[in-house]
Amino acid sequence: MSAVKKSDDVTVVHLMRHGEVANPDGILYGRLAGYHLSELGRRMADRVAEHLAPRDIVHVGASPLERAQETAQPIAKAHGLDIATDERLIEADNVFQGKTFGIGDGALRRPANWRHVVNPFKPSWGEPYVDQVIRMMGALNAAKDAARGHEAVLVSHQLPIWIVRSYAERRRLWHDPRKRQCTLASLTTFTYQGDRIVSVGYSEPARDLVPAHLLAGAKPVKGKGKAFGA
Repeated sequence: MSAVKKSDDVTVVHLMRHGEVANPDGILYGRLAGYHLSELGRRMADRVAEHLAPRDIVHVGASPLERAQETAQPIAKAHGLDIATDERLIEADNVFQGKTFGIGDGALRRPANWRHVVNPFKPSWGEPYVDQVIRMMGALNAAKDAARGHEAVLVSHQLPIWIVRSYAERRRLWHDPRKRQCTLASLTTFTYQGDRIVSVGYSEPARDLVPAHLLAGAKPVKGKGKAFGA
């Protein structure tokens, strides 16, 4: 992508993944209600709010799920803003929602699950990647319009964030989930010149709070870092 030129019409939209969730049973919670930030997750949210405090934030939006709303709260408070709930920022739908599904739990050895994993390109187990791109681009563009000439923060979930970033960077949408660069409480930052995305950046303001096995690119560990739904 081209370098950003100095202009009054430069708008920055930070797409943030929520903080750690309290989930002692290791459930793939997906879009289920009732999953809140853990104490560590709240610390992550506060850390990012501190990081963004000097920025020119004029719009804060979030997925309707509790973990996203709770992550957005300290950011909105720091800038004297209300949270704009946007359904387009919600987690991707997944047929394994409500179940355990992760490294070493044998989920892929169960015949009942095989029909859901036959097509990794769509994917067959959940919301099509193309549909995620459409709704996430809609949310990004709406935030860009709401914050034109300033900055916005949108709190969403790992898969939709990674998919829309892949689209913006012209990569294929199907991928190895273990290689997503989208750690808890991370910022994927889209810079617009007018209505065009001219750069995409990535940062981890709360990196020191994230357990090592959950960092982007970390090697999966049996019994840890399950794909809980982010």
